[in-house]
Amino acid sequence: MTSTTTYREFLAMPRERRAGIEPDEGALRVVIAGGAGALGRNIAADLTCRGHAVTILTRRVDPNLPFAQVVWDGRGLGDWVQTLRGPGPVAVVNLAGKLVDCRPTERNIAELRSSRVDPTAALVAASRTLDRPVERWVQASTTAIWSDAGETRCTETTPLPVGLPQMTGVAEPWERASEGANATHRIVLRTSIVLDPDAPALKRLVQLTRAGLGGRIGRGDQWFSWIHLADWLTLVRAALGLEPEVRLPDGILVAATDHPVRNRELMAALRRHLRRPPAPPTPVGVLRLGAVLLRSDPALGLTGRHTTSEILPRTGFRFRYPTLDEALSDLLAGAVSGSRGTSG
Repeated sequence: MTSTTTYREFLAMPRERRAGIEPDEGALRVVIAGGAGALGRNIAADLTCRGHAVTILTRRVDPNLPFAQVVWDGRGLGDWVQTLRGPGPVAVVNLAGKLVDCRPTERNIAELRSSRVDPTAALVAASRTLDRPVERWVQASTTAIWSDAGETRCTETTPLPVGLPQMTGVAEPWERASEGANATHRIVLRTSIVLDPDAPALKRLVQLTRAGLGGRIGRGDQWFSWIHLADWLTLVRAALGLEPEVRLPDGILVAATDHPVRNRELMAALRRHLRRPPAPPTPVGVLRLGAVLLRSDPALGLTGRHTTSEILPRTGFRFRYPTLDEALSDLLAGAVSGSRGTSG
């Protein structure tokens, strides 16, 4: 199977077909820390269908998750270190970390930071006990490392804000914690918003737009950088050395399309694809109040970044969904008909 397979598509397969998928001889063994989350499940499904062996490190085994799972505490060494040993090439995909959709209190920010730094430090310590290096290390990060970048055009070489504001103060130590990894190749994937119909970000935007609240937020000029799930999965495979035509260099890589949009353009595109009429803007005060009620961070809607990669054009990588309209046409293809079927 060569096309990208999402977790949703994997679950839609007949159970017998899923159960019959076995790793190929000499397959890459991929250990995914934080693999029980939305992105981890998609990576696991895609790699499994391509004949690779996947193990998810998790704090709690999910009996409904159809992948091998090993329990760890995300802090110290334990039996889970054995997942990094054994015959054949081994890779690590480190996604471990608490979701950022929470109130920006000092305590929550500290938890966001420790939920990323501690598991990364544990993985690095484990790698240093190995007889041979991990072949590939894909370290998750975020374009939010630039916090609210305003009109700055951020690429891989753009300096970070001084003073480590939120989210810089979370993402910068997260990246730094992986620097001592015993790995032949290490790529830090600074990922923008991943457009996935099952992920919280797009789900919330779709719900608001359907409810008639699909207007711009505040002035609407904040930048929204993004990437389609299928393109992001291709980048992860390339970082694992599984895309022969794409050669990614080690180091920092921005995972975002070449076409960021402003918030007003994002909301207009959502209304267009969901066939909703124009909507009034959401005042900043209303958003802040709503964030309190939802225990969320208003900065998620009020701030933004214009992020693109200056490296990807030289690697052989090509976006399957380079523009927002192309991405939403694919992701929301059944949204309008689905909503009609439940109305009335």
